[in-house]
Amino acid sequence: MIKPTQLVTSLGLLGSLATLTAGQIKNVLFIVSDDLKASALGCYGNKICKTPHLDRLAARGMVFERTYCQGTWCAPSRLSFMHSRYEGSQGKNMGEYFRAQGMHSARVGKIYHMRVPGDIIAGTDGQDIPSTWDEKFNTKGAEAHTPGDYACLNLNIFTDKLENRESTGMKNRMFVSVNHEGDGADQPDWKAADKTVELLNTHRNKPFFIATGFVRPHYPSVAPSKFFDMYPFAKMPLPKVPEGDLADIPKPGLARTTSQKSGIAKWPDNQKRMWAAYYATVTYMDEQLGKIMDELDRLELTDSTAIVFISDHGYHLGEHHFWQKSNLHEEVTRVPMIISAPGLKPGRTQALAELTDIYPTLCSLLEIPIPKSVQGRSLLSTLKDPGARPRTGALSLLGGSHGLRTDHWAYMKYKNGDEELYDMKTDPGQFTNLAEKKEHQATKERLLTLLKERIKSASLR
Repeated sequence: MIKPTQLVTSLGLLGSLATLTAGQIKNVLFIVSDDLKASALGCYGNKICKTPHLDRLAARGMVFERTYCQGTWCAPSRLSFMHSRYEGSQGKNMGEYFRAQGMHSARVGKIYHMRVPGDIIAGTDGQDIPSTWDEKFNTKGAEAHTPGDYACLNLNIFTDKLENRESTGMKNRMFVSVNHEGDGADQPDWKAADKTVELLNTHRNKPFFIATGFVRPHYPSVAPSKFFDMYPFAKMPLPKVPEGDLADIPKPGLARTTSQKSGIAKWPDNQKRMWAAYYATVTYMDEQLGKIMDELDRLELTDSTAIVFISDHGYHLGEHHFWQKSNLHEEVTRVPMIISAPGLKPGRTQALAELTDIYPTLCSLLEIPIPKSVQGRSLLSTLKDPGARPRTGALSLLGGSHGLRTDHWAYMKYKNGDEELYDMKTDPGQFTNLAEKKEHQATKERLLTLLKERIKSASLR
């Protein structure tokens, strides 16, 4: 296949790509949701949360059912997938490299790390890397200060007053929800969708890489009332937590925020309200995605654009009594990833994948060389055949500790030497740590050897 830049040069039609053949991939639309756990989505089996537009994207693309993040919170994860590096920022980032191939690169919203809510309220760049983009647009919002019914659920506070709300840098901000009075037009994700639609129209006739970052469902859980109305809190099931569940989890494996430490353990109904608010923001985000997909179809760009949808990491909402992220358990490390590309059949795959694999996969789809600095692997073979398995394991990192997910096992090796081992076939909820069981020592040693090999190959500490 002739590359777009080669075709343009050979025909002497600089600035015009009208003669590209049907089905040829020349554009990339990269969409990142924030703090979105795979298990919250309809296309990943959730029976409660409504995500019709993600389901529509899943029906036209490849659903990677077992994708894992490398960083377990926003900043390291986003730096990692934008460079396809396990740590650091060696080499050209994805946007910088695509710019060098003649693509117009644009950012809308949060791609590299931004403080939410801080940088969203201020409209500032956060840890953005300017070399990635030809143009960039921040999406401001009032966040917890949005008018509406406010709740700080771990403190059991409910009010419609704007004063004294938990916000930037405040310790209870992750338990805040706002049932918004308006239609959502003043929210950052609505603005991100509108700006993306504008960019699609502006750059429709030349190769583009547009990266759109939604901030929901990241706290505070702000969404219009119609989305909260979809999820009556009393009907929300809470995750099963067996008696004594934490007894076999070593200290480094415990989440920093727990039901007991935060105080929300006293309020079971408020835990249900947390789930309802999370789902409300997921569905609100999904509606904004739908606007972008509709415009892509209307402009007849679908047949020339690869679409990638991911989250930066997953999230705990009371599983194991854990809340938030920054640990190596499945609800945090497993993320959604859907790749829709012209000329490739839709499907679902159990192939293990990492977020580091996005960069080289897009290079393969665009038929451009994969930079030597890239550490991920192209998933093109799996996009063509869901049974293809480019990886035997997926690696996640947390401050000198490491998690390894294989087809059968989840293994964690902490910086202090502590370990966790779970049989994911029989114990997908990770309730029984097998690391000290005699009958599993051979399995643990095999996984430790594989983990050491991965750490060495990735040049990790």
